[in-house]
Amino acid sequence: MTETSYHILGETRPGRWLVTCDHATNRVPPWVNGGDLGIAPADMARHIALDVGAAGLAAELARHLDSPCILSDFSRLVIDPNRGEDDPTLLMKLYDGTIIPANRHADAAETERRLAALHRPYHDALERLAARRPDTVICAIHSFTPALRGRPPRPWQVGILYSHRDDRLSRRLIDLLRAEPDLCVGDNEPYSGHLPGDSIDRHALAPGRHNTLVELRNDLIAAPADQAAWAARLAPLLQRALVALT
Repeated sequence: MTETSYHILGETRPGRWLVTCDHATNRVPPWVNGGDLGIAPADMARHIALDVGAAGLAAELARHLDSPCILSDFSRLVIDPNRGEDDPTLLMKLYDGTIIPANRHADAAETERRLAALHRPYHDALERLAARRPDTVICAIHSFTPALRGRPPRPWQVGILYSHRDDRLSRRLIDLLRAEPDLCVGDNEPYSGHLPGDSIDRHALAPGRHNTLVELRNDLIAAPADQAAWAARLAPLLQRALVALT
């Protein structure tokens, strides 16, 4: 079985950053239930299947930072690359009110098949990129929905997530963003950035690389023009936050 689990943009760019997008697409490989998870197209287009707008933002941001970018090439509903292999939410059967029929009866063998074809190759490629220079800084790009079903609206336009194990870059970035007069900035919102076994834990915290995770509210980056505008706004702030560490 030949499978593509990631795309790399600008692999030879010299910049210190590595921009990652774990939830870049809603693609379902054809060997997973015939390429259909059994949920409605409208559900496949929303945040349960991908981080809406994140791929375009990540690509533009990496271009501004003159650094490489890695994008996943499979839906988080197939198997979630931002989870450790032993995480109970690695292969979701119910997400934000939607049952995932193709996952309901997925057993350990099916999980292993998806890990081997998708999850592990993505992380192998991510680690190879991160190791290309000793001072790599990882910036993970995600997006969040304005509100989960039945929950109150989320007020933040942007959230900066981090682990208590290393909040240095993130705290400086939060300060810079909060100096912007038009932004409501989440400090480890809309959820905590500490998740054992996730991509930041594995590729930044464990080896000691500087890191931050940027969450944009997805209604603000649905269009390519908005993705480009946010990338142009974030890139100099990220650079300033990094300089403040040295």
